[in-house]
Amino acid sequence: FSCHLSDLLCSLLGLLYQEYRDKSTREEIETRRLQDSQTDPEETSPSEETPSEAEPTSTPENKAPPQISLLRNSNSRFNLWQDLPEIRSSGVLSILQPDEIKLQEAMFELVTSEASYYKSLNLLVSHFMENERLKKILHPSEAHILFSNVLDVMAVSERFLLDLEQRVEENIVISDVCDIVYQHTVNHFSVYITYVSNQTYQERAYKQLLQDKPAFREVISQLELDPKCKGLSFSSFLILPFQRITRLKLLVQNILKKVEEKSDRESTALDAHKELETVVKACNEGVRKMSRTEQMISIQKKLEFKIKSVPIISHSRWLLKQGELQQMNGPKTSRTLRTKKLFREIYLFLFNDLLVICRQIPGDKYQVFDSAPRGLLRVEELEDQGQSLANVFILRLLENADDREASYMLKASSQSEMKRWMVSLAPNRRTKFVSFTSRLVDCPQIQCVHPYVAQQPDELSLELADVLNILDKTDDGWIFGERLHDQERGWFPSSMGEEILNPKIRAQNLKECFRVHKSDDSQRRKLGSRNRQ
Repeated sequence: FSCHLSDLLCSLLGLLYQEYRDKSTREEIETRRLQDSQTDPEETSPSEETPSEAEPTSTPENKAPPQISLLRNSNSRFNLWQDLPEIRSSGVLSILQPDEIKLQEAMFELVTSEASYYKSLNLLVSHFMENERLKKILHPSEAHILFSNVLDVMAVSERFLLDLEQRVEENIVISDVCDIVYQHTVNHFSVYITYVSNQTYQERAYKQLLQDKPAFREVISQLELDPKCKGLSFSSFLILPFQRITRLKLLVQNILKKVEEKSDRESTALDAHKELETVVKACNEGVRKMSRTEQMISIQKKLEFKIKSVPIISHSRWLLKQGELQQMNGPKTSRTLRTKKLFREIYLFLFNDLLVICRQIPGDKYQVFDSAPRGLLRVEELEDQGQSLANVFILRLLENADDREASYMLKASSQSEMKRWMVSLAPNRRTKFVSFTSRLVDCPQIQCVHPYVAQQPDELSLELADVLNILDKTDDGWIFGERLHDQERGWFPSSMGEEILNPKIRAQNLKECFRVHKSDDSQRRKLGSRNRQ
């Protein structure tokens, strides 16, 4: 291209990344809805088929500017690579195969979304971080916790974007972008791990500042009202790096689904995806490690042992689920049911390797009366035996704190709570539907149409357009799912998604998933095993 993309970003890029990302995922949802409503996915048109981040169905404007317009404006839908004036006038669209055009769109989308992301990062720095009033209010240590290494993140994004732009300018047909993604991920993207690992402290510092410093609260509110922010909150800018590194992995997956098999471009896409996956996992682990350590210390302080004490705090231990259940009293009470309660409250702390069974005592404390290694737990659902025994299951400890077998008959408050406890206590127990790791079974699938933030450790946070296999579901509106793009598992409300009814679309989703992860099947099996834990 004769013109430079970077010269056009400031004047032509209308969308902040938050808007770009929201619109792109809405596009993806609508595309999949359209596919699902058709009897044959092959009948979809090229623009309908591609679940990419940059897919309008509208025609290009008549008076397109004589230069590359990465995005038209904040009110328009996205611009496709094939809609660029240079592409249309070149005649290349009549030469390229439809699959190659889709691949060009996927690569172009990665570039335009990075440009939008850089624009938002720049606003976070120039509008918020460098605001003189804010600087006077914040102590340097507070500013450091709040903004972390965002300047490093922005510098990395700028360097990455410049290399992507240079590649786009080299030829009217983009040769590849995944080789650039690979190089930058290996050499520069560690700054994301540093930023994201600070997230727990960042969120806490922000809440504390809002509470303790009225002047801070006032300045932030005024800055958020500036038209530059387009109604977006300060916190939406702070979480940009974590959202971007996760989304970048999905964009590479989208490219990987479209490159020709056993080609050089497939090889570079697989390499880039593997490196991005490593960074994303490190980011997730960084966040979890910070919050888990504090949580374990808090739990340890609340426990009083009636039995031999068990050390709770360990670097390799974390909480999976906690909560109250009703324990059925022994058979001797059956003669006096009118005067004694059939059930009494107990409280469970379930860690990844240990179960601790307690009774709550005054002073927000818990008295531990039994425990067992998690690997020595078994569960069994009781057949419905009337209202008093609804949502009741048997928990067996093959070896408890007294080195003997013990059984507890436990009642949950709802069917979903019972199933959630059973899945957490015995993760290898067979679910209602077979996992995606079996290629032989057409597993039910759902796509997320409303974002969801996990409220409990056994829940799964969802992003718009996530596709999940349904492993189990309850009558009271909960689903146990396995997300296709990373095999993470957890519970979420069924109202957050729409089931994918077309079996061909489900099969296509699975086929794409296996292709993305085919370079490291052993790693995928290991990951699936770890998530079941």
